Amino acid sequence: MSPVYTEIFLEYAKNPPNKGILEGATIQYFEENRNCGDALEVFLKLNDSGVVEDFLFDGYTAIVTTACASIFGEAILGVNIQDILSMNETTIREMIGFQVSSRRKQASVLGLLATRNAIHIYLKDGIVDDFSDVLQ
Repeated sequence: MSPVYTEIFLEYAKNPPNKGILEGATIQYFEENRNCGDALEVFLKLNDSGVVEDFLFDGYTAIVTTACASIFGEAILGVNIQDILSMNETTIREMIGFQVSSRRKQASVLGLLATRNAIHIYLKDGIVDDFSDVLQ
């Protein structure tokens, strides 16, 4: 059964306010979902304490990926990167306000996955997350 998308969710999908390339980003990372063909790159600007000051994303994404990445990006402004590493599918579901279908779960967390991997590179911790790390 497909979810009934809210008006706000669809507006984020059509006109994501944080889609674009962030010049001077502290970190950036490209991620793709080979199951659906979505590909996106995240750009984050961090302050000296590791708090997200700005977030943009760009790429070729479907409705669910676009809306979820945009809503997620707005929600992590002012958040420390260590806190983002503990976010998962439940976090995204709470942010968007409904459960996506099982076929769209990977699409819903692609922005989160890319962001977590960008943070891992920034921290030089040698970790590379995959969908199993963010899905439940």
